[in-house]
Amino acid sequence: MGFLAADTVTLETLTPILNKSCDESRLQWEVEVCGDDFKRDMDNVDPQYWCNLTHFISEYYLFTLCTETKSQGVSCYWPNPLVESYIIRIHKHFFSNCTHTPVEWVDPPDETLTVLILVPVVLTLAMITLVVWCSKRSDLLA
Repeated sequence: MGFLAADTVTLETLTPILNKSCDESRLQWEVEVCGDDFKRDMDNVDPQYWCNLTHFISEYYLFTLCTETKSQGVSCYWPNPLVESYIIRIHKHFFSNCTHTPVEWVDPPDETLTVLILVPVVLTLAMITLVVWCSKRSDLLA
């Protein structure tokens, strides 16, 4: 299947759109619209679940998709510093209390540690034995 002359015209008409400069003042307004939608959606989520992404993943996805679409609509790349700073403000507003307790690292039980050490050692020895056995066997067959 080849290209038609109409395809070339379509590509040529898209080129100026891609070369337009970023309209940051309009982007700021557009991103605010996305943020307002996200805030309205988050009002439907109980604040006790704001730190659990499974409760608002679709709302956050729509917010991200909105910022990306709006950025491209005003000829700006995404993500860009303006959008990133707005997303950080949204995060500070909704997720600033989502601190986690520090993880306390503990060693596994001795039995588990022994298995985790011995399995690779035994597999390595088995592979070496197999290679040596196969190389000796090929000498007998030759």
